[in-house]
Amino acid sequence: MIKIGVLALQGDYLEHQRILQILGISSTYIKTPDELTQIDGLIIPGGESTTINKLLNYYNIKNPLKKLVQQGMPIWGTCAGMIIIANKIVQSTPKPLSLMNITVDRNAFGNQTESFEQLITFPMIGKQPFRSIFIRAPQIIDIGETIQVLGQLPNNQPVAVKQNNILATSFHPELTNDYRIHEFFVNMI
Repeated sequence: MIKIGVLALQGDYLEHQRILQILGISSTYIKTPDELTQIDGLIIPGGESTTINKLLNYYNIKNPLKKLVQQGMPIWGTCAGMIIIANKIVQSTPKPLSLMNITVDRNAFGNQTESFEQLITFPMIGKQPFRSIFIRAPQIIDIGETIQVLGQLPNNQPVAVKQNNILATSFHPELTNDYRIHEFFVNMI
């Protein structure tokens, strides 16, 4: 039986764990480096990327996490989590983990009042469009050749990407009652 960790330092980790429970997937909150050894995959939730980054450093989680992902542990970053796992970001802070070959622009879709929803088709989860919720969302401005685009806005802007064992979404699947992207991540494990 697999066990998925949800980084629980800051952000909407409760929502991710709620969906995992509904799906019958064993999960746990991750707050220390030692806890990383007890899981088969990790979700880094949306939240405030600078705060998450500072707490990753404070609790000495960054290096052990990076090592596990480089060894093949699946990881999924949603919104702020995408910023954390990116190779580069446009802004000078926070310093990302440099795990995924993408460059990201923080809050590029606008501030809180410019949040929006968009129906997006993701072939890997079926024909039914997915209601994607963008809140102060990061934008992928450059992708490396090893990146597979899984979903994009009508203007062809990538919003869901995969690189081997790494998944990233600009939006918040955990804020919907559609669990197909969580199921996709579970299947990656």
